[in-house]
Amino acid sequence: MICGAYEAGDQRAESGQRVTQCEIDGIHVLRIAEPYANRMGFARRVLAFGRFARTATRVVSKLDADLIFATSTPLTVGIPGMKGAKRLQVPFVFEVRDLWPELAIALGVLNNPFLKWYTRRLERNIYQASDRIIALAPGIKEGICRTGYPSDRVAVIPNSCDLDLFRPSDESLIDPRFGPPGEFRLVFTGAHGLANGLDAVLDAAMELKRRSVKGIRFVFVGEGGQRDALMKRSQADGLDSMITWATPIPKTELADLLPRMDVGLMILKNVPAFYYGTSPNKFFDYIASGLPVLNNYPGWIAELIKDNNCGVVVPPDDPRAFADAVVRMRDRRDELLEMGRRARRLAESQFSRDLLGDQLLAVLESAHQGSTHRRPPGLSAAMGD
Repeated sequence: MICGAYEAGDQRAESGQRVTQCEIDGIHVLRIAEPYANRMGFARRVLAFGRFARTATRVVSKLDADLIFATSTPLTVGIPGMKGAKRLQVPFVFEVRDLWPELAIALGVLNNPFLKWYTRRLERNIYQASDRIIALAPGIKEGICRTGYPSDRVAVIPNSCDLDLFRPSDESLIDPRFGPPGEFRLVFTGAHGLANGLDAVLDAAMELKRRSVKGIRFVFVGEGGQRDALMKRSQADGLDSMITWATPIPKTELADLLPRMDVGLMILKNVPAFYYGTSPNKFFDYIASGLPVLNNYPGWIAELIKDNNCGVVVPPDDPRAFADAVVRMRDRRDELLEMGRRARRLAESQFSRDLLGDQLLAVLESAHQGSTHRRPPGLSAAMGD
């Protein structure tokens, strides 16, 4: 497995070497010392993407593999994937976790005409070099197929639920970091970036403040480019008494925290490209934890919530409806508990790691068996991330 460095991680390379190696759970990991964080500016992130791709291309070309599996984002992860597969004469499977450059253009982050042309061309080239593609959401598959890639070679396999790590719990949360006991807590975990549209939560908090509603707390866990601005706005609007800002915590601690919250928040900026084109990790952690979900944008996640009655969906950009939903969920605890139980059942029936892992394995085996590349039998994978 070839991977980069995430600044919030706990395994940062200290040797000064560009590439370090280790074994994790029997996997040979080659780690490229190219830090990345959501708070980086656009230019700095592009630089990190490009530098990682160049180094990863050199690394993968020296490996021996039966198949190469690359998982985006960023789109540039596909460069070492397709080049490595061509050099080693092995099949290439590309997993698309977000549609790029489509989402970047929709957000207004990517405006340069040349970069738009280049990234769209790169997208098509990576897709055409792929023996199979995995899309994490229905809209992602549609976007891939719009480029002319055959639909029958695209499998939709969303993010999965770790049902062993994340489990429902009836234990109370007694931790002063997250407000006094008895408050109704709604939690958001993950990146605090432009795409997340977290101002929508602060807008709802302002509406609750205007109504003099007490005993409600919004908990934000994570970091990102918008976090400082959000915290400043919270302070300026006098919302600090109902908001907690927590830095990223390890997954094992998060698994202990989430089941003790009351509601998981699925928040995104109101961009139509997001509706069917994202597969947010946090949603699957929430439902595995038995948390009902409050969602503020339409799309396939909203449809899952409605169809399985495991949360509440409100219209985007509507603070009043958002605030109404928060109060309604707080005041109907019995109904909320049933939503949480249905959330866990959804996680178990449709999104378990065993179930989706088998689907992923089937795609990899299909790509390997159907390949025209001449390689010895067996299956191993070099992964880019």
